Amino acid sequence: MIAIRPAEEKDLPEILEIYNHSILHTTSVYSYNPHTLEMRKKWFDEKMAAGHPVYVAISENKVAGFIAYGPFRAWPAYKYTVEHSVHIHPDFRRQGIAKSLLEKMIDAARTNNIHAIIAGIDSANIPSIKLHAQFNFKEVAHFKEVGYKFNKWLDLIFMELVLETPMNPIGD
Repeated sequence: MIAIRPAEEKDLPEILEIYNHSILHTTSVYSYNPHTLEMRKKWFDEKMAAGHPVYVAISENKVAGFIAYGPFRAWPAYKYTVEHSVHIHPDFRRQGIAKSLLEKMIDAARTNNIHAIIAGIDSANIPSIKLHAQFNFKEVAHFKEVGYKFNKWLDLIFMELVLETPMNPIGD
């Protein structure tokens, strides 16, 4: 049984373990060096201060995965657009956890008056591309050879989900 709930500070060591596995063993994060607990704490505190959700999936009393979103770009006119990331512990992949987390995050985006959600996905990550397509994310960009990791050039795909929000956008 999987339970989805808002992340808490106590979850950060397990979130860090999942994220560092992604850094060290996958192309889902275009970074080379593992993060520290202090870096994850700063990340979490910034999400909380900005009102951006972080959710965890709990299975067998462990954090099986997490999802979060944050600003897409820093300029004010992008305030209704976010970029998200979802990461699943290797022991819990292919169990529908990412799908449950993504569904929860999309609901939160609607509640938070978000209009567009962006997913940056390595072009070789077919499971993630298919997952996002299930939720009507559409490929809107394909950047060729913009990352370099594991001795090869990586293509990055942007997928976007446009929601029927915001209900009452605030002009500039």
